[in-house]
Amino acid sequence: MKSAVETLNPTRVRLTVEVPFDELKPSLDAAYKKIAAQVNIPGFRKGKVPPQLIDQRFGRAVVLEEAVNDALPRLYTQAVIDNKIRVLGQPEVDVKEFNDGQQLTFTAEVDVRPEFDLPDFAGIEVRVDEAEVADGAVDEELDRLRARFGVLTGVDRPAATGDFVSIDLTASKDGEEIEDAQAKGLSYEVGAGTMLDGLDAALTGLAAGDTATFRSTLQGGSHSGDEVDVAVTVNSIKERRLPPLDDEFAQTASEFDTLDELRAALGERLGSYSQMAQLMQARDRVLDALLDRVDLPLPERAVDSAIDWRRHDLEHQLEAAGITRDAYLSMEQKTDEEIDAEFDVDARKTIKSEFVLDAIAERENIGVSESELSEHIVRSAMRYGMNPNDFASQIVQSGQQASLVGEVRRSKALAHVVDHAKIIDAAGHEIDLKALSEAMAAEQAGATEPVASDEAPEQVADQATAEPAERDETAANPAG
Repeated sequence: MKSAVETLNPTRVRLTVEVPFDELKPSLDAAYKKIAAQVNIPGFRKGKVPPQLIDQRFGRAVVLEEAVNDALPRLYTQAVIDNKIRVLGQPEVDVKEFNDGQQLTFTAEVDVRPEFDLPDFAGIEVRVDEAEVADGAVDEELDRLRARFGVLTGVDRPAATGDFVSIDLTASKDGEEIEDAQAKGLSYEVGAGTMLDGLDAALTGLAAGDTATFRSTLQGGSHSGDEVDVAVTVNSIKERRLPPLDDEFAQTASEFDTLDELRAALGERLGSYSQMAQLMQARDRVLDALLDRVDLPLPERAVDSAIDWRRHDLEHQLEAAGITRDAYLSMEQKTDEEIDAEFDVDARKTIKSEFVLDAIAERENIGVSESELSEHIVRSAMRYGMNPNDFASQIVQSGQQASLVGEVRRSKALAHVVDHAKIIDAAGHEIDLKALSEAMAAEQAGATEPVASDEAPEQVADQATAEPAERDETAANPAG
């Protein structure tokens, strides 16, 4: 077999492959065997039909076509290896010439990784925010904790912000009630802003048994995006009474004996969160600085494919949430063109990042150990709310092992770049991110949660039932 490669542009090549007919014999034999196993001819057992009879009954052309289909993947792969091409995606194959007894000639056009020079990343310097706990942050955490342990008590007064109400909702358009826009006994916190626009204003000041009507735009259902009339009736009103902030509360809500100990633990946890945010910010800004130093062409087909994936993913999320695209665009206050422009920028950055970090991993001989891959699988499974073993099985079944290894390898390559970068916080202090990361890992390994999140008293269950049954899931950008 002979093969030659022609560069069409910096990210695409054309392979021309010529194969003598004799080299196709294994594929011809396999073709005869496959056809023989599929046909029934009187006087012959299945799989034992001789080649001559197959030629007579079905034609030599059928066998040749089967042989070529069998041989092409193997021949293409060999040509890629022989020419040391780093391909991306699937090739476009065109059989140019093939007749019985003559050589097979075909071409394969395919995207390839671009060639580029890696920069000296040792000189990268970025600035990040200070890792500090804002004034009042601990008090805010304590207030949230008290709210979790609050008791809901019925009140005989008009509804106000912060109250939990049981309500009935009925939407109508042009005087006709909308069947799939009705709700009975819905729990809602006044002022939460997680349901229909205008609901909070309508509820404020209503007493139990009162009804108010307001105009709003539906975000789901058969009339998604339509402006409709909504009637809301208040069934009951409860207010949340918070426990006093004292040592007894600290003992109920956490593992600590005193309020001062609980405050200190919350402060330490918030400090850890702030340091984690600083680490993530440093990684993001170092990556941006690294990419700014690299100029490389991107394969447009790969970019188009990545954009299409993002479009389909967005549509899937909107469909699952029961939200139309028009309603989503209205909520985001963006146009289709603006969403596509964001997809384009994100896709190009992602592809460029992969190329650059893969090149760094190769140059620095960065590998992935079995334990590192296992840790990544566990973290990914937790992110998707799956059992790690089930997640790993899905990865194997879908053939995504190499992709997962690539993710870990690129993450290590970026960490390597970050270790060599100069990180300065807003106060002008240089930060040793490697030491900070190691300290945080050790702290997390031995840390315990200061709040007993799964051991709340019975009134928490009462509170949970009084919270909104449906939350606005679109706050998390589905385009991401």
